[in-house]
Amino acid sequence: QLVESGGGLVQPGGSLRLSCAVSGFMFSNYVMSWHRQAPGKERELVASITQFSIKTTYADSVKGRSTISRINAENTVYLQMNSLKPEDTAVYYCKAQSNGYQFWGQGTQVTVSS
Repeated sequence: QLVESGGGLVQPGGSLRLSCAVSGFMFSNYVMSWHRQAPGKERELVASITQFSIKTTYADSVKGRSTISRINAENTVYLQMNSLKPEDTAVYYCKAQSNGYQFWGQGTQVTVSS
């Protein structure tokens, strides 16, 4: 099970930290990622992090403004987003992937608006 939290309404230029709490499988075996889907658009990858945080990747649209991190001892992955823009408005999902298995959370809404 993956449960996202931390979304909400924020003004442009603001910050949010999203959390994804994982249970039911060995968290440290999985690559974790954040994805988002805006209304009328396809779901897109925002950021990913390997099992022991060796490698992170970011979409160009969030690079330099976002940081993905994980704490394996807490079975949690985070997405810190700064300098938020209206175009960051979307439902944000976390995903766990390993060896052909993948699990998705139900998403948390992020709305950037004044």
